Amino acid sequence: MTTELRRLRNYINGEFRDAADGRTIEVVNPATGEVFATSPLSGQADVDAAMSAAAAAFPAWRDTTPAERQKVLLKIADAFEERAEDLIAAEVENTGKPVALTASEEIPPMVDQIRFFAGAARLLEGRSAGEYMEGMTSIVRREPVGVCAQVAPWNYPMMMAVWKFAPALAAGNTVVLKPSDTTPASTVLMAEIIGSIVPKGVFNVICGDRETGRAMVEHPIPAMASITGSVRAGMQVAESAAKDVKRVHLELGGKAPVVVFEDTDIDKAVEDISVAGFFNAGQDCTAATRVLVHESIHDRFVSALAKAAAETKTGQPDDEDVLYGPLNNANQLKQVSGFIERLPAHAKVEAGGHQVGDKGYFYAPTVVSGLEQDDEIIQNEVFGPVITVQSFRDEEQALEFANGVEFALASSVWTKDHGRAMRMSKALDFGCVWINTHIPLVAEMPHGGYKKSGYGKDLSAYGFEDYTRIKHVMTSLGQ
Repeated sequence: MTTELRRLRNYINGEFRDAADGRTIEVVNPATGEVFATSPLSGQADVDAAMSAAAAAFPAWRDTTPAERQKVLLKIADAFEERAEDLIAAEVENTGKPVALTASEEIPPMVDQIRFFAGAARLLEGRSAGEYMEGMTSIVRREPVGVCAQVAPWNYPMMMAVWKFAPALAAGNTVVLKPSDTTPASTVLMAEIIGSIVPKGVFNVICGDRETGRAMVEHPIPAMASITGSVRAGMQVAESAAKDVKRVHLELGGKAPVVVFEDTDIDKAVEDISVAGFFNAGQDCTAATRVLVHESIHDRFVSALAKAAAETKTGQPDDEDVLYGPLNNANQLKQVSGFIERLPAHAKVEAGGHQVGDKGYFYAPTVVSGLEQDDEIIQNEVFGPVITVQSFRDEEQALEFANGVEFALASSVWTKDHGRAMRMSKALDFGCVWINTHIPLVAEMPHGGYKKSGYGKDLSAYGFEDYTRIKHVMTSLGQ
């Protein structure tokens, strides 16, 4: 008996549509390895239609008052809460994540973030008017940039979509959003929910592959391109956007150092770091997967971390005892496995290091020690449930190792010494520094990095301002 596949569709100008040329992509559930749906493989005609719809809707949406946009976003937040079970089901099918953790760790923050930007919509203001030249008054206006082309990743399809559309809509922009080709289901459901609330053309979703994203970025209509993804993808977006000087917002890879000093409570640190490293199968740009430990406690720490890894479970979404589900796709499983297979002779696999089961894309919680700063697995993002451990002798060497990568998104310091924590937080070259914790995020605080981790901020008033432009208006007092 053949089960009919679900058919996902683009959402353009207030209606669901297939790709203009009828092409589709198979969508696989990573927990089973089986195809559960098809989605459009959108081409130039679909991108043209979505961009034209967003452009046509922009003037009216731009001219709504902040209070009106706030009401719309609050309605979206309420609707997400009401449809939480449906969103969770779609996300779990997309990603294979545990149902219970998706319900507790994703829906509440998403709703809170939308409500934060609903409030931020009413705080959009320029500097006060003033006379900086005799007989002239200057005013600074803060305005929406226009149509925003947005590309979301597959590690947090729902939440990253929220991080993109919520500030953009709050600021008065219109949106064309593309989910990853491996995780379109929850974004298409979001389109159904949001589309019942916003005017047609304000929020559009088109599905497709890398070429679809390229067509969006290269399209002449969008004023801004925003992507969360790999460094390679970000570089390509920046290059494409440069051709017509589009604004670019990039949140790319990470290789977060977790610096553990000798005065740390080892048991507590291991407990927290193992969760922050293995959560979501390590598929998180901020994951605590590069641990630097003072040489005096290195062996005890590694032993405790290996024990914690051995006790961490991965498995099917409905198993309430698992911390994380599968890797997102077959290519990602191959990438993670490849890092372990290519380990240098001086490295030691303390725990894990292998695929789990023969169904889906599961990988064991893995700890690797004995590594050196120039090793591939230290310098490059694994994006899997693999925690590496290095030893350092003093604060100076800890900083050298921590900053000695091309990424600069997030980091953490573990110590009871306040002065040391402050020195490290100043010297660590990362967009976020946590002290005695790792990975908590709040809507009010910015998230974003430096170097090859990209530029621009998500969340917070800083992220909101990224979706605006500044205009100076000067008027003569003599007329």
